[in-house]
Amino acid sequence: MSNSAQKSKVGPNYWRVFLTFARNSLVRDMTFRTNFLLQCISSFGWTLMNVGFYLILFQYTDTIGADSGWDRDKFFIFIATTWFINSLVQAFFMPNAQEFSELIRTGGLDFALLKPIDTQFLISFRRIDWSALSNFFAGIIIIAVSLYNLATREVDAMIPSAMSILLYFAFVICGIAIMYSLMTCLSATSVWLGRNQTLYNFWFYITNFSRYPMEIYNTGWGKPLYGFFTFIVPVLVVVNVPARLLAKPISPRTDYEMLIIGWAVVATVLSIVVSRWVFKKSLGAYRSASS
Repeated sequence: MSNSAQKSKVGPNYWRVFLTFARNSLVRDMTFRTNFLLQCISSFGWTLMNVGFYLILFQYTDTIGADSGWDRDKFFIFIATTWFINSLVQAFFMPNAQEFSELIRTGGLDFALLKPIDTQFLISFRRIDWSALSNFFAGIIIIAVSLYNLATREVDAMIPSAMSILLYFAFVICGIAIMYSLMTCLSATSVWLGRNQTLYNFWFYITNFSRYPMEIYNTGWGKPLYGFFTFIVPVLVVVNVPARLLAKPISPRTDYEMLIIGWAVVATVLSIVVSRWVFKKSLGAYRSASS
C-alpha cells in the first residue's frame, strides 16, 4: 500500500469531524432551549425591523442610487443575499473567532495543536451557533417573495435563468470564503495582541460597507472607500456580485460589471491564500502557555 493510501486511510475524516461538531453544538444549544428561542426571536425581530425600514424608504424613492437599477424587489434580493452570507458566517465562524483569543490566553491552543487534524479547521468549526441561522431562513422568505414579484410584473417581468441561479450560489460561496478569510486574519492577530476583544466590533464596522450596492460609493468622496473595499479589502464584492447575477439590475451587462465578477473570483482565491498564510504565521509566533 502506498504512503498516500495509508495517510488517507488513517487520516481524519473532516466531514465526519464537522458533523460531530455540529451535533455537539446543537445538543448544547438545545440544553438551554429558552435562550435559543429568544436568540432566534431577537434575530428575526431585527430582520423584520430592517424590512420595515426599507419598505418605508421605497415610499420616497424608486431605486437605491440614481440609474443603478436597484428598485424595491431587486434590492430585497440584495438584502436577502446579505442575510444568507452573514448568517452563515456568524453561525459557523464568528463563535470560533471570538474564542480564539481565549484559547491563546488560557493555553487551550496547546491542546488544539496536539490534535491529529489541521489546526485551522479545528479552530474554525469547533462550535456552531445554530440560532444565527434564523436570519438565513428569513432571507429565503424575502428572496422568494422578491423573485415572485419580479416574475409577475406587468412591465419588465424577469425570471432568472438556470445559469444565473447556479452562478448565484457559486458566488454566495465565494462571498462566505472572503468573509471567513477576513475573520481568520482578524482573529489571528490575537497571537500578537494577546487579547483581541475588539474583533466583534471591528468586524461589523468593516462588513457594514458590504450591506449596500457599490454604486452609492462610486461618486464624490466615496470613491476612495469604493476602491479600498473593492480591491484591497474586497467586502463590496461579497454581496454585490451574487445579487447582481440574480437580480440583474443592469441589463445588458457592462464590461465593467463583468470585470467585477472576474475580480470576485480572484479576490476569493487571494483571500483564502492570504488568510492561510497569516494563520500559519500566527501559529509560528505563538508561544505555549507552559513555556
